[in-house]
Amino acid sequence: MLTSQIVGYLAATLTTASFLPQAILTIKTRDTDGLSLSMYSLFTMGVFFWLIYGIYLGDNAIIVANTVTFLLAVSILSCKIYNSFFKKKSD
Repeated sequence: MLTSQIVGYLAATLTTASFLPQAILTIKTRDTDGLSLSMYSLFTMGVFFWLIYGIYLGDNAIIVANTVTFLLAVSILSCKIYNSFFKKKSD
């Protein structure tokens, strides 16, 4: 394995792993009050395009990391959209 591939896999693992605690907490509690809808929308789209970029390059590190992150981000974004538009606020 090339040094550049090792660096790529290490970067992919660390950035995806850093996202996991927030994703797990948000999915578990469904609390999205502290999250910006616009930020999470842009973030999710950005991760999607990183995934597409990885597919174009055929880079497995980029593909795997961004697939996992995209699925988690979509889950959180879905919770945020539901909480923002469909959940009744208790007074």
